Amino acid sequence: YIYLYFQMLKAFDRFSAWKGDVQQQMYKLDIGWPKIPEYFSGQTFCVAVDSLHGLVYVGQRGDNIPKVLVFSEEGYFLYSWNNTVEMPHGIFVLNTATDSSVWITDVGTGKYGHTVKQYSPSGKLLQVLGTPGNAGASLNPLQFDQPAEVFVEESGEMYVVDGDGGMNNRLLKLSEDYKEIWLSGENGTGIGQFNIPHSVTVDPFGRVWVADRDNRRIQVFDKVTGEWLGAWSSCFSEDGPYSVRFTANYKYLVVAQLNINRLAILAAPPVGDIGGCAVVSTIQLADETKPHLVDVDMKSGAIYIAELGAQQVQKYVPL
Repeated sequence: YIYLYFQMLKAFDRFSAWKGDVQQQMYKLDIGWPKIPEYFSGQTFCVAVDSLHGLVYVGQRGDNIPKVLVFSEEGYFLYSWNNTVEMPHGIFVLNTATDSSVWITDVGTGKYGHTVKQYSPSGKLLQVLGTPGNAGASLNPLQFDQPAEVFVEESGEMYVVDGDGGMNNRLLKLSEDYKEIWLSGENGTGIGQFNIPHSVTVDPFGRVWVADRDNRRIQVFDKVTGEWLGAWSSCFSEDGPYSVRFTANYKYLVVAQLNINRLAILAAPPVGDIGGCAVVSTIQLADETKPHLVDVDMKSGAIYIAELGAQQVQKYVPL
């Protein structure tokens, strides 16, 4: 009887897996990261991993606190910096053959706000895009209104989602000398339109993925032409996508859903048709955690989650 029972269980498992009903658990919490959580002293909005050098950058908001914290991937606090960062929203680490830099979108309304800025790893300001302190929609000179996130390729070409509730609802591709290559978007629900484009990432197959937050969908574009390739909305009936990042093998897309305190792991389509979306696994976080933006260590595969509600960053490692 017992043998039969287990055979039936195995058959049921196989059937369920084929049906796609049973979600596999793919990650577990690294409870030892960071070593001293007390270094988080404000609202943690964003996190970026420098997998080449084993560093984790955290952007936080609050009065009289450091706006950028730097940890080792083991969880040790290393240093912090504060200059010229007002209200960090998105953060991105760029590694090239010669150096590394940290890009931060700043949605502040003071003299540093409405900008996308490049810093050295130690916090030296290298570059300011946009018109500091002035929200706008112009492309020449370049202006932003609450730019949400930036993704920079090794070539220097970059993608900016602008913005986080301001006058602009657009995805902008800029050349390495910061001129417009193409632009997609205006406020709306149609193809290529946005309602708070909140996060952006690029895959190795020439596709740009955008979390179109308040339209509760992910939209996909051709990185060369800006042509619309497709959209996913059926996975986001409960809450829109706040953050989009690929796993290290590009097989899955990691999506944060802030209002339901959840990370959804979606199957990424291979080259070609975008198709429909399928959730293969979820990470359910505690109530009021509010995962805002995430990043993935492209070496270890670990996911780092910047949590607004819990005011912390958590690390999940692949099983």
